[in-house]
Amino acid sequence: MSKFGQSQPVRRVEDQRFITGKGRYTDDINLPGQVYGVMLRSPHAHAKILKIDTAAAQAAPGVLAVYTHADLKAANVGDLPCTIPLKNRDGSMRADPPRPALADGMVRHVGDPVAFVVAETAAQARDAAEMIEVDYDALPAAADMATAMEPGQPQIWPQAPNNRAFDWEIGDKAKIDALFASAAKTVKLMLENNRIVVASMEARVALAAFDKESGRFTLYTPTQGVWVQKKLLAKILGLPEEKFHVVTGDVGGGFGMKIFIYPEQVMTLFASRALGRPVKWTSDRGEAFLTDTHGRANLTHAEMALDKDHNFLALRIHNIADMGAYLSTYAPMIPTMAGTKVLSSVYRFQGVYSRVEGVFTNTVPVDAYRGAGRPESNYIMERLIDVAARELGIDRAELRRKNYIPPTAFPWTSAMGLTYDSGEFENTSNTALKAIDWAGFETRRAEAKKRGKRRGIGMAYYLEATGGAPTERAEIRFAEDGFVEVYVGTQSTGQGHETAYTQIVAEQLGVDFDRIRILQGDSDAIPTGGGTGGARSLYSEGGAILKAKDGVIEKGKVVAADMLETAASDIEFAAGRFRVAGTDRDVGIIEVAQEARKRSNAKAGEAAGIDTAADWQVQAITFPNGCHACEVEIDEATGVAEVVRYVVADDMGRVINPTIVKGQIHGGVVQGVGQALYENVVYDADGQLLTGSFTDYCLPRADNFPEIEVILCEVPCKTNPLGVKGAGEAGAVGSAPATINAIVDALADLGVKHVDMPATPQKLWRILGGDLAQAAE
Repeated sequence: MSKFGQSQPVRRVEDQRFITGKGRYTDDINLPGQVYGVMLRSPHAHAKILKIDTAAAQAAPGVLAVYTHADLKAANVGDLPCTIPLKNRDGSMRADPPRPALADGMVRHVGDPVAFVVAETAAQARDAAEMIEVDYDALPAAADMATAMEPGQPQIWPQAPNNRAFDWEIGDKAKIDALFASAAKTVKLMLENNRIVVASMEARVALAAFDKESGRFTLYTPTQGVWVQKKLLAKILGLPEEKFHVVTGDVGGGFGMKIFIYPEQVMTLFASRALGRPVKWTSDRGEAFLTDTHGRANLTHAEMALDKDHNFLALRIHNIADMGAYLSTYAPMIPTMAGTKVLSSVYRFQGVYSRVEGVFTNTVPVDAYRGAGRPESNYIMERLIDVAARELGIDRAELRRKNYIPPTAFPWTSAMGLTYDSGEFENTSNTALKAIDWAGFETRRAEAKKRGKRRGIGMAYYLEATGGAPTERAEIRFAEDGFVEVYVGTQSTGQGHETAYTQIVAEQLGVDFDRIRILQGDSDAIPTGGGTGGARSLYSEGGAILKAKDGVIEKGKVVAADMLETAASDIEFAAGRFRVAGTDRDVGIIEVAQEARKRSNAKAGEAAGIDTAADWQVQAITFPNGCHACEVEIDEATGVAEVVRYVVADDMGRVINPTIVKGQIHGGVVQGVGQALYENVVYDADGQLLTGSFTDYCLPRADNFPEIEVILCEVPCKTNPLGVKGAGEAGAVGSAPATINAIVDALADLGVKHVDMPATPQKLWRILGGDLAQAAE
């Protein structure tokens, strides 16, 4: 095994440039002649635009242009598309209202873009935007997903009666109804998966430049894969894809939000072509709250059926999913196809039926956020199991053990029709519960009570199902300076891809760790790629790298054979060297590559010699899984909940870099606990955002957490050559239910059955004071 190869806790190679200020984020890029764009945004959640007067802004110092929807319409600029076709239960298609880059006579949420101002400086553009006079006719808003589909509510789109975006289902309802009718025990629960903001460290940016001679656009923007933007922007502007060059440098967090197309990307491209100068737009944090896609926002009625022996029979789910005012790029897929596939989780259900209604509201659009539907589904499952255990009077862990799919049952076809290849769910669960001392908890509860604290313990077993594009690309090139360059089709947004891929290449090709460069995020240099999302990167890109490696070695054997004056069939490859079998005559891979380059007469930067590109077809998704165990203490005087212990036992398959995996789990746990205890987007009845800054929106901080203990239980995946399972989403998938389960456990003797997220001090203080209406019954 290489010192810096697979399964080693190597320090991240990218961190040196980040901590020394040498990262190159999109806002670090400035082009000659660059000008600046600013969006004018609606202050109303729902209003007609009667008139827009831009004369004063047009005449303001430094202003080059002010654009409204009329300018886009005159240039035949299309709308931002939602890429997910979805059929309703009755066979009809989902509603498909338009989403223009600038409002077309109507605004539908606070922050909706109305005009785009371009000036010599950002300050001049901001000043001019304030000079635009917009005559609005304010309308009533439908801002609450729970009531937006009720009769008499304000209608947001004529194409969506009663504000229903879609009405989708999966599963055999008649079969599930029959299982419920035969059940010895049923439990039900109403719960909310609260709306949250993404709050990535790096805000969104778009810097566009148009080359008049070639007719090509270059767009610098932080993404999770440049090819989505390239494809969709070409469609919006009505041009061939080859007219677009999209570049993404370092990215300071994505979490799903940077996959999508946004109006600002369209407007910078449009303005750069019209003005003949590069145009840059950079979001501030206030704009991010009003314009970045939000996450979660589900309201669910959930039911579970069990037989007399406490075996799980069936699930019956009715979910209302808030889409916001527009359908974002992938929005309809998140609560439907993405979320429901893990509803049956790691348990032996006979069937599941789920109905999902998407609803339009006068709020920011909702789309994928870390886990993309799977945290919501796991939250439903794990809360239902806790409710069932309490009503049955049996141990929560034991009820789960009784219903886990056993290792002998794999491959297992789940109630959702997916085939699980591997897993040791009971063993992984036992590992977490032993580490947190589940059996000895009551002693700790009693000790806490003496200190005026209510201590609770919760567990949640989660199942993730990775996703994303079915094909990935890798290209291995040997540069003239002796480095190995690996061009990848994924995009790191902080996960440590560069390190993980470098470890794979170092081990597979025997190249020194510090002589490998990972290149990403350039649609000209890398012609295709699946991007990053759905925890797909390592298994998909890893498969492509391995396939490209095989090509490199096969080509290298031919060149090495010539150099060593033997037949290619006599050449072996190991530890970075080509050797004549049975002899000590060998030559290094770098020498072979340089010789091959000389023979090919390729120019610098071109593929040559033994360089190889490969596309790898993803054979199957992976199923990361694990057990989260959380202990909390609630102060009886203040209602403040503190996480005092947190343990995760995770099965990520074969682990390439334990340090990176544990870091990913830490970050995901913080995001899930953040949703459970602190974070919440609040709109008033008029659709005004009340939590539009970090003054009102509470992000978790380091001092809110104990050490997050992670135990890696490696059960190799059988469907990809590396044996890995995606790690990016897992921490966020299991942490919210584990935390709320612990909160409810701390309050259970008060008759509390459920507490909706976030379990804020105010909410808990009221419950402790006897206001059980605060605990959703």
